[in-house]
Amino acid sequence: MIENKTLWNNVLAQIELGISKANFSMWFKDTFIIKQDDGVIFLGVPNVFVKDWLLNKYHKDIMKNLRTYGENIRNVEYLVAKEENKNPIKETTNHINELPLTNYYVNKDDNLNPKYTFETFVIGPFNELAHAASQAILKRTAAYNPLFIFGSTGHGKTHLIQAVGNYLKTIDSNKKIFYMTSEKFANDYLNSLNSGNINSFKEKYKKYDLLIIDDIQFLSAKTKTQEEFFHLFNSFHDSGKQLIFSSDKHPNFIPDIEDRIKSRFNAGMIVEIQKPDYESRIQIFRKKSSLMNLNISNDIVEYLAATVEGNIRDLEGILNLILCQSDLKKRELNINEIKELLKNTSKPKKNASIKDVIKVTSDFYGIEESSIFEKGRKKEVIKPRQVIMYLLREDLDISFPSIGDKVGNRDHSTVIHSYEKVKKDLKTDPELVQEINQIRSMLK
Repeated sequence: MIENKTLWNNVLAQIELGISKANFSMWFKDTFIIKQDDGVIFLGVPNVFVKDWLLNKYHKDIMKNLRTYGENIRNVEYLVAKEENKNPIKETTNHINELPLTNYYVNKDDNLNPKYTFETFVIGPFNELAHAASQAILKRTAAYNPLFIFGSTGHGKTHLIQAVGNYLKTIDSNKKIFYMTSEKFANDYLNSLNSGNINSFKEKYKKYDLLIIDDIQFLSAKTKTQEEFFHLFNSFHDSGKQLIFSSDKHPNFIPDIEDRIKSRFNAGMIVEIQKPDYESRIQIFRKKSSLMNLNISNDIVEYLAATVEGNIRDLEGILNLILCQSDLKKRELNINEIKELLKNTSKPKKNASIKDVIKVTSDFYGIEESSIFEKGRKKEVIKPRQVIMYLLREDLDISFPSIGDKVGNRDHSTVIHSYEKVKKDLKTDPELVQEINQIRSMLK
């Protein structure tokens, strides 16, 4: 076991590479590991505000980096503490309504987090198809096999797929269920290969009735792991055992994944969880505030839903800010106080319209705006059209079908292809990076 200070310094070094200097200083200063106990890291933080922010904004990154130094690490508990004595400070707030620590622990046998249930899952137009598909396999095993759920970060994919596992546990205690990330699967495979225990690896996974693998996109370019995954997939499917996967994109657009694996994914049900709409954001704010014992009026809920347009994690982060301020003031905040609070913390609203993006991009590349909507594939139009689709998705967060509808009634698969191509080219084409930055500046 790595010594606490060394372990945390290693993790901090990795986190610092991925965020701004200001954010790193604000959220990770005066943090330290108090102790390690049975796979749980007890992390000391300077105050409740930092505690809530790390839990909601950086928990996944913290867990990912911790697990690179110890695969047995299964959870992090955030405790308000000072490093000089490393004794947790008792919190005086009455609003924070946490479950007992054991209720947050990931179960060692199945890796499921018990807080992810259908009872706490908010259903709306943005995710109702994914929810309906998950309900179908609860009623009939392998109704959709595999079930593949994709969508951007923070849209509730992990919550939903783990809710399936947690529900099945309650109705059949004999059913063997296992949840993991694709990175963990790849590490398990390589470790077994290096240690000569590949047969044990195969038998370990074949014993499960339901296998849930999150973030399947990280199998990209892992040729040997994909080979083993392919055989495991066939074994499960042929035995009528359920498989559930998630990814940040449609499987057809995950790069460097074998076609035969993509074909297996497409044989089941593939469904997207989109960004929550206004009505859904209202439901989410009401549900989450109730779970947090945070009383906010309908006027405030409606104002928040109209103002905060991010993903579910963004909405939870705003509620945590309100909760923290309510604790400090020892009273509920009024709407003017909340408006002031959001002024410096919420993401700026995207003022550019679809029309603006199309016009500015067309002007930038010196083409007629009308040519963007034409069905032809003129060489001089293809690139600007792809850039427009990329900006509409990336900056305005418009759904792929809606973009296709607005840019010449094109199929959503065409939009996805264009988006992924620009996203990939940006990694190797500095000229394209400069062009898109200039277009963005013009839109501002």
